[in-house]
Amino acid sequence: MMKAISFLGRPRHDKVSVHIQITSLFDRIRAVQDPKVSISPLLNQWIEEGHTVSRPQLQSLVRAMKDFKRYHHALQISQWMTDCRYLSLTPSDVAIRLDLISMVHGQERAESYFNNIPKVLKTHSAYGALLSSYVREKSVEKAEATMQKMRGMGFVKSSFPYNMLINLYSQTENYDKIEPLIQEMERKSIPCDKFTVRNLMAAYVAASDICAMEKLLNRMEEDLHISVDWNTYSVVASGYLKAGLIDKALEMIKKMESNTPIPERPPAFKHLLSLYARTGHKEELYRVWNLYKPTYEYPEAYSCMIASLSKLDDIEGAEKIFQEWERDCTMYDFRVLNSLLIAYCKRRLFDKAESLVNKAIEGRMPYPSTWSILAKGYMEDKQMPKAVEMLKKAISVGRKGWKPDSIILDACVEYIEGQGDLEEIEEILRLCKNLVISDEEDIHHKSPRISAAEEKLSPQ
Repeated sequence: MMKAISFLGRPRHDKVSVHIQITSLFDRIRAVQDPKVSISPLLNQWIEEGHTVSRPQLQSLVRAMKDFKRYHHALQISQWMTDCRYLSLTPSDVAIRLDLISMVHGQERAESYFNNIPKVLKTHSAYGALLSSYVREKSVEKAEATMQKMRGMGFVKSSFPYNMLINLYSQTENYDKIEPLIQEMERKSIPCDKFTVRNLMAAYVAASDICAMEKLLNRMEEDLHISVDWNTYSVVASGYLKAGLIDKALEMIKKMESNTPIPERPPAFKHLLSLYARTGHKEELYRVWNLYKPTYEYPEAYSCMIASLSKLDDIEGAEKIFQEWERDCTMYDFRVLNSLLIAYCKRRLFDKAESLVNKAIEGRMPYPSTWSILAKGYMEDKQMPKAVEMLKKAISVGRKGWKPDSIILDACVEYIEGQGDLEEIEEILRLCKNLVISDEEDIHHKSPRISAAEEKLSPQ
């Protein structure tokens, strides 16, 4: 409960009572897990019950839902602010809404929204959000055009847009475009921040430029104004592992471990587990787990440990970790099960995999990804009837925005076509029609086989 309270804005009246009220609203919203279910009626009901909610509190709820990756509901709260509470948007609100529209409805809708933003609200924040959306889509040309507009309007005064482009160029392997950005920052006396350095380091690792990576790290360690954090050492360790330099990687992982403050251990912990697994040092993996494993419910850590043990072919150890989590958990998280499921499928332990799932779904609704993992495993093992069965189960529990893996989907449809089973194809099509990816796009555009099958079955 205290975590929920920390997201909230400052109350206007009685501090305790309003915090309790808004936390209750937060809990009501959080309880609506299905993104297809609108939370606008819930917000309206809150007001009808006589409660109040201020702008800062709504802004905090938007940020909280965004942090939880509940983008549909975050956008609904943002729109409810203006449509039902008639609150005007700040430049920051506009930027967040633009970002959410991009993630929920796609880039075309985001661009349309941006073009209709009043001039007074089209600040560096809005342009920054647009740039960020292009980076997410890996659209180099549009990102560069936006950056050029920002330069012309005098909006390029911080490291943020440069960090965005460095990240984009690293992802798209345009490494030669990174150095001119750094030179431009130097000419404009724009200092690098930790994100600039981190993105640069990631770019050198992606390019397998160990020499440049080491030079940058040395400069950072010698600069008294720069604090080299655990994340940087993690990236460097990853670079050494990519180059097969295990001893150097271990040295960086040890530095990472000793430079992680207590409040930052939860996110660093998962990186430590993954990195030690990649070194092949199982004893170090268990040492870190036993030393830092969470005393509270933290399913991501268990998922990571199971995946790490699987990488080291320690299935028995992975099973023990899963059993430990399953015994103590108060809220079942299928992501933990999925980690063990992947390990089973890779080893063709399908009886164990199905038994695990069948036990877990008693009284629970699994994620579509759970069935999808089984479908992929059976597909790769050439057991296509079972792959089709699992794919249908995945689609049947899929939520709005989820889409089946196109490779699995096409393979299953191709198999069904080969069997001449028109009823099975029609059932797959019917299930797929419920999976709306965005307002302009459905699953048929994502799968050539589905599209072709639908054309064959359509009345002439």
